[in-house]
Amino acid sequence: MESLHALFLSMPRFAHLIFDLDGTLVDTKTDLAAATNSMLAALALPTLTVPQVQQLIGDGARVLVARALGQQRADLVPHGFSLFMEYYTAHLLDHTHSYPGIRELLAAAHAQGITLSVLTNKPEVPSRTILTGLGLADFFGAIVGGDTLPARKPDPLGVHDLQRRTGIDLAATLLIGDSRIDMATGQAAGVTTCGVTWGFDAEGMREYAPWFVADSVPHLATLLLSPD
Repeated sequence: MESLHALFLSMPRFAHLIFDLDGTLVDTKTDLAAATNSMLAALALPTLTVPQVQQLIGDGARVLVARALGQQRADLVPHGFSLFMEYYTAHLLDHTHSYPGIRELLAAAHAQGITLSVLTNKPEVPSRTILTGLGLADFFGAIVGGDTLPARKPDPLGVHDLQRRTGIDLAATLLIGDSRIDMATGQAAGVTTCGVTWGFDAEGMREYAPWFVADSVPHLATLLLSPD
């Protein structure tokens, strides 16, 4: 992926890149499915396939648990969430990995002085654990999780908090994500959005008509620098 470094030799379009985590930087679906099924099995309920769990991802762990349990078992969500987090905390790096080219992209952008942040609906502690475990945490100046602030995506509070922390104008900020939640967040915050198709919700992402759509990490690097 040395070509990614060459792509960043010219002046980048954006001074601040805000990345979603699950489905954008890292592939977490297998470990999330394992935690979901551990919770369901402990409650003597039928388990789900990985593709089924993938459709439930995007609004944070508690919502994932609630969706897996179904509306008719809403009373089980608090206990189910505890079971889920107990398993997930111990196994969140069993199969999770960064997508091909992500490390090189982050390194190239960081080397050029671009400010990088993470805005995710995953709780902050496991988000930091994953990024640290995969050797990516040092690229980011700020990591905002779903429990860091009073509101989470698609509320624009996270983007505005990152703008306050970095001091970088929203006009120079790009929000990059794989889902409709990410695109709705960017639109609500008034920042440019870029959808990626390698994640969990490409169809939903496209429904929100992002400014850019990247089909691969090298494609994303090209979009970040393109004058058009």
